Amino acid sequence: MNTATSPRSTGRHRLVGLAVAAGVLASTCVLSLAVGTENVGLPTVWQAVTDYGDVGNQWIVHDLRIPRTLLGIVVGVALGVSGALIQGVSRNPLADAQILGINSGAGLFVVAAIAFLGLRSLWSYVWFAFVGAFVAMVLVYLIGMTGRAAATPVRMLLAGVAAGAVMEGISFGIRLRNPRAFDSMRYWDAGALDGHSLAVVAAIAPFVVVGVVLCLYVGRGLNAVALGDDLAVAMGGNVVRTRLIGLVAVTLLAGAATAGAGPIGFVGLMVPHAVRWFTGPDWRWICAYCVFAAPALLLAADVLGRVVVRPGELPAGIVTAFVGAPVLIWLVRRRTAAGL
Repeated sequence: MNTATSPRSTGRHRLVGLAVAAGVLASTCVLSLAVGTENVGLPTVWQAVTDYGDVGNQWIVHDLRIPRTLLGIVVGVALGVSGALIQGVSRNPLADAQILGINSGAGLFVVAAIAFLGLRSLWSYVWFAFVGAFVAMVLVYLIGMTGRAAATPVRMLLAGVAAGAVMEGISFGIRLRNPRAFDSMRYWDAGALDGHSLAVVAAIAPFVVVGVVLCLYVGRGLNAVALGDDLAVAMGGNVVRTRLIGLVAVTLLAGAATAGAGPIGFVGLMVPHAVRWFTGPDWRWICAYCVFAAPALLLAADVLGRVVVRPGELPAGIVTAFVGAPVLIWLVRRRTAAGL
């Protein structure tokens, strides 16, 4: 037996790859703490993290960049895992919370809560983000399944783009009619990690943790769903339960990410496809890799946005859009994606 292709060898290689992904995430965290409009030396970063004394530039790291980095980790995990879940549950390789309009739905409900109800605290409007994400998800599925044709990935993609455009248009209309809401959401709408406190991280982290746990729970079921509903049922899988739990997890993850940092797109699309080169088709490993790879990508985009237009900054959501749009075009042009 060739040990290079044995299950034990494959599992060992996946574990090594997972450790490498964790190392890459740790490196991007260091860059996020050190690099910006004002670069901070690594000794100062270490002192600010381990023994903060409000000396020199330590306040930049302690007060500004630690909350920003932690938010990037939490939001990145949410985006990556939710993207993997959507692709696995729907068997749609082009699925993503932003492309399918889920982030737009969450953003619309947050804007409405601020404009019409006067809510200002994240703890108050995060629930509206969850409701908006769920409503958008249901709406896209209903539109995609209308008519005689089956709900193919292309139909779902078009339904998501159309529904997302409508909800974003309504959201912009509300903000233009309500200057207070517009001022509150202007920078949030671009998908920015800066300007948030640790309280924001603490508010969304529990929902992200629950979403990740649900994802790991349905990982084996996603592998069965990938074979098709009929075969999954024949193998003893519960397709309805897997999809239901998966959609609940997507609602929690996408809603928390949108409430905390705004609608950041394409991370959930790119990362599952990238890690699949190392993990193969096993959704349990894909989700596990996304926990490390997605926040690393988001933090790298955030760091890049700090240095390309100095002394200003580009929000991370804009950077991921620049990178993600070509990736989406490439995926659409692939025969394997178009034929699913």
